[in-house]
Order: sequence, then C-alpha cells, then structure tokens
Amino acid sequence: MFHRIAFVLLTLLALAGCAHAPKTAMEHGRFEAREVETGGQRRGYQVFVPAAKHVGKRPVILFLHGSGERGSDNQAQLKAGIGPYLRKHMDDFPAIVVLPQMPADGAWLGDTNRYALAALDSATREFGGDPHHTYLTGLSMGGYGTWEIALAEPQRFAALVPICGALKAPSDELSLFVTPVANEADPYSALASRLHHLPIWIFHGAKDDVVPPADDRKTYAALKAAGADVRYTEFPDADHNSWDPAYNTPELWTWLFAQRQR
Repeated sequence: MFHRIAFVLLTLLALAGCAHAPKTAMEHGRFEAREVETGGQRRGYQVFVPAAKHVGKRPVILFLHGSGERGSDNQAQLKAGIGPYLRKHMDDFPAIVVLPQMPADGAWLGDTNRYALAALDSATREFGGDPHHTYLTGLSMGGYGTWEIALAEPQRFAALVPICGALKAPSDELSLFVTPVANEADPYSALASRLHHLPIWIFHGAKDDVVPPADDRKTYAALKAAGADVRYTEFPDADHNSWDPAYNTPELWTWLFAQRQR
C-alpha cells in the first residue's frame, strides 16, 4: 500500500513539473538549416518555421537577399532584410520563410533561381506551407531577382514585394538587369503586360544612390496603366536601405497575407 501511494505521489509531482517546464523549441518560431539538390549539386538554405500556435496551412514567403549576403556559409542571408525582422518577431510571425543563398559573385538567374524554387518546394512540403498563399520578396539584387523569377513563373505567387530593385542596370558600371525584358523597347510596359494580374507592393528610398528610385517609379506607372493592383511606397529619408522600414511596415503584412493565388 505504501509503495502504491508513493508511486502516485511521484507521478503527480512529475506531472506538476512538466506543467512548469520551459517551452520546447517547437513552441517558438525558429530557423532550420536545410539542403536541396539541383543540377547534381547540394546547396544549403534556411527556413523560418513559425511557432506551433500557428496551426494549419501556413503562408510561405520566398526571400531573395542582396549582393552583400552572397556566399556558401548558409548564414549571411539572415543578416539583412527579413532575417533581422523575423528575429524580433519569432513567436508572432505566422508564415514560413525560405531563405536561399546566392553563390559568391552570382546573381538571381538561371541555376540559382532553380535552386531557390527547389528550396521553396521542399520547405513547403516539409513544413506544411500553403501553395495558394505563397509570396515572393527581395531586396536590392534580390529586388531584381523578384522580377526575374516572377516573369519566369508568373502563376506561382500570390503577391510580390520587390524592395530597392529595378529593371535596368543602375549605372554603366553594373551589368545588373532583369533579363526577360532587357531587350524590349519599353521594358516597363513589357513587364506590366505579363504581371498585371499580380498584387504588387514596391518599396524604395528617395535618397537611394545605389539603385536610384527613378526606375521603380517607371515600373509602378506602367503597372498602374495596365490596371494592376500595385502600391508604391517611397520613404523620403531612406537611402539604399529601404528594406528595414519596408519590413517594419505593419500594413505590409496585413495586405500580403490577404492575397491568395488567383
């Protein structure tokens, strides 16, 4: 009898201890390192996984970093843009975010874009993402990449958020441009004719001297003329870093998660 009572007491104490135990990692948002194989090569990428309280099919965001985060360490792409924002909102951000890393001296083109899309597919399957609420965003070189991938896959995303990007090269010294419309007489109208069905929110800094905002203004005007659901925000005091104020715009997330693939 004594042994039975002791066993019951120990069980109750153990259960009480569990009630006050620290939350498991699954209950917090977290980053997970993953690999995907494309073209016979395995490459790493990062995935932000929302906290367990965000149940059901989760929205998915593909994020394309800028030139300063290129490499092969599978870490640098977390340092600017959406990565720092996620670290501040680990438990309340509801979407899966896929963060591939472009090779050193690379661009968001060809094989790199195929790897980014393969990472998106893999993470969507593994972590229960919703293909109908999948979004594409990028900054600087990744802003160019946002247009590049969207033009190649115009039915894949529910909305686009390009930040401080452009269609044409920002200077004669850089060979950075969006290739599907590069040879068009009017690349802005050409892009608008292909992407006018997509909700788009463009961000730029008025004082940007790396990728000046004039190009994005033309893109916005062309999309408006084509009847697109497009927004343009130009921060009057921002330089090239318009990504911090963009991702810290609360209305962006409300708008974005309301978009569904048509």
